[in-house]
Amino acid sequence: MKDNIEVVVADESHEKYVDTILETISEAAKVRGTGIAKRTHEYLLNKMREAKAVIALDGDTFAGFSYIETWQDKKYVTTSGLIVHPDYRGRGLAKRIKDMTFTLARIRWPHAKIFSLTSGAAVMAMNTQLGYKPVTFADLTQDEAFWKGCEGCVNVDILHRTGRRYCICTGMLYDPEEYLPAKISDDVLKRIKEIENNK
Repeated sequence: MKDNIEVVVADESHEKYVDTILETISEAAKVRGTGIAKRTHEYLLNKMREAKAVIALDGDTFAGFSYIETWQDKKYVTTSGLIVHPDYRGRGLAKRIKDMTFTLARIRWPHAKIFSLTSGAAVMAMNTQLGYKPVTFADLTQDEAFWKGCEGCVNVDILHRTGRRYCICTGMLYDPEEYLPAKISDDVLKRIKEIENNK
């Protein structure tokens, strides 16, 4: 059977799917019994407006979604909120969405470290295929706004008890520097940035 599901970078025209996305995320969190950062309608709409969201559609029917967030002056990027509607699971759609958000993040912020916090084995496997490695929470962004997102999780008490060193989720990190054949010094990178800014 041919799959007609389209995976695209979302825009404002996709606002009509936001409430369905939020409901699907909420239901999945209940079924899994794990936490997920709570987001508002406006938050997801802004991601769509800023070309920081990916949506999967089967014609006019919502099939899946994910979004991107940047932290610490765009030094870190997360691809978050990956969800596939129950009617579309088991078709490899999560991988297609993850691949698109990863590509979008790499194009927009090529030098940023991309990270993920997940308790799902499928997401861990996808991350590993893309080059992410398991890391301690100390290797992730220290931006307080990111960690505030964990406050809506049922497991947040573990995060607090451990001084934010670990929790139920596994931290995973893709560092683009690890894939370069040679290291360029910070001085040269600073010089390049100044040249670019003066063009």
